[in-house]
Amino acid sequence: MKVRNARHWAPRGPRRWGYAAAALAIASVVRLGLHPWLGPMMPGTAFCIAASLVEYYFGLAPALTVMVLGLCIADYLFVPPYADISVIDFHDAVLLVSYPLVTLLVITLIERLRREQFRAQLIASVAQSRYEMLLRHDNERVLARRAEDETHRLLRHLAQRHEGFILIKALERNAAQRASVGQSAAAMPAATEVAPGPLFESVHPEDIQRLTNALWPGTHRVRLRRTAGDREFRLTNCQCERFTTHAGDFLVLSTEA
Repeated sequence: MKVRNARHWAPRGPRRWGYAAAALAIASVVRLGLHPWLGPMMPGTAFCIAASLVEYYFGLAPALTVMVLGLCIADYLFVPPYADISVIDFHDAVLLVSYPLVTLLVITLIERLRREQFRAQLIASVAQSRYEMLLRHDNERVLARRAEDETHRLLRHLAQRHEGFILIKALERNAAQRASVGQSAAAMPAATEVAPGPLFESVHPEDIQRLTNALWPGTHRVRLRRTAGDREFRLTNCQCERFTTHAGDFLVLSTEA
């Protein structure tokens, strides 16, 4: 998989140039401190290490700058004759060939490594994003299937208990969620809509008012007339069930079978 942004792994801004200058200065001080023991040996090693570290943390351009400036400093200060660039001898030729060759090889390998590392991070990020999209899609599909099943269950419930159907109440989503975790009816908001059933007129008016304002899943005791002409109300156990469909959340109250 080709990723065009892999070459832009290095940080941007002027701070990386400040760190590159600091690395060059530290390499110069270290090599200058070791000069009494090393003499003309390994004049560019410290600058090669500095360029490699700058490449690893700050990118190609600062590393190449450190390499070129380090070559000039090494040839001027640590290759005999010291502090003299008017004479180019065998030692200068060795430094001019070996130091850039080795440093460029190391920098190139590090640059390739960092690009591949950044490319792997980008691919992992894209894969994670696609995985999350698939999870959301699957979750939405499961919710849609569950809502469809709940709709079918609601229709079967209404068909089976048509004679004992009292009312159906449409709830807000947050109200249905609170009802599912067992919160009290007083904490639930009023219904958005109440549809009466065949036994709606047989329920005592006070119970109708109470059930309209406070209804939750479970068992309710309702004063109900047995027949249409009966004036006496009798306590009847009624069952309330909650249904979550694609059209919303509903509470269905009916007499127990």
